[in-house]
Amino acid sequence: MFNLIKRDLILQKKLIILYMLISIGFIMLDKHHPAFIFLISSIFIPFNTHAYDEKTETNLLLNSLPYTRKQIIAARYIGAVVYMLLAMGWTSIGFIIFGKSFTLTDIVIGIGLFLTFVAFAYPLFYIFKPGYITTVIIISFLVLSALLPFISTLLSKHATFLMQLTEIMLYIFGAMFTILVYLLSWGISHWIYQRKAF
Repeated sequence: MFNLIKRDLILQKKLIILYMLISIGFIMLDKHHPAFIFLISSIFIPFNTHAYDEKTETNLLLNSLPYTRKQIIAARYIGAVVYMLLAMGWTSIGFIIFGKSFTLTDIVIGIGLFLTFVAFAYPLFYIFKPGYITTVIIISFLVLSALLPFISTLLSKHATFLMQLTEIMLYIFGAMFTILVYLLSWGISHWIYQRKAF
């Protein structure tokens, strides 16, 4: 399973410099919230890996290798966390080098947003046929962005309850919710992938 994660990094080793430069560009523009920059930086490797696999139909090859389907899915989900940590690292260094301020809260929010987006996007990679996945992900991202005002209105109705919670409790509830959604997504992807014919 470790080799599957390593494979994705090897395939994209030349692009990692480009990803870093894009992250630095966002930092230097200074027009976006740091949490958003952490999210964007984290998305590059895992989603480009899926785009590459979609184009080359890598799943046919992976299923002919001595890996179980459970290991293939586990490598995807564990790999996403590994790539996110790498991206958080180089983005934090970028913020420090260019003297831009960010907080631990920005990193935590970026992690939560990334894991939630991955949780919704990854099962779609296994539901839809190759060639349609990228379009579906872009549409899904736009739909989720459009729903954000509705979600924030819904949350504002429960603001009294949220205001009674301490900051630590909010972090704990947020982390528990994100981990639960991520693990549920992992289970759904595993269930779909086990039944998929390649």
